[in-house]
Amino acid sequence: MGYVKACSLDELWEGDMTEVEVGEHLVLLVWPEGGEVQAFQGICPHQDIPLGEGKFDGRVLMCRAHQWTFDATTGEGINPGDCKLARYPVKVEGEAVYVKTEGVEATFAHS
Repeated sequence: MGYVKACSLDELWEGDMTEVEVGEHLVLLVWPEGGEVQAFQGICPHQDIPLGEGKFDGRVLMCRAHQWTFDATTGEGINPGDCKLARYPVKVEGEAVYVKTEGVEATFAHS
């Protein structure tokens, strides 16, 4: 499976996030302020909490359950720093956002 249309730019603004399903994957799309659209696993690697229920300040994603935080440009863990989010390839063509989930598996961290 190649790239699949996940949403349009009307559904995702700079500094915002949205949760979408791409095939069997829950994907969190984020558009960091001053950056490019990114696609990450939609669940926190800590305890399966949907990241779309958390907070996004334009730079940092925060899970609602235990306040784990992630860099929205890389998916790297900030707190704790030894975890990360799986990152999906994403491309924007015109007003459409496409995501490729093939070969990418969600990561899970220590508890």
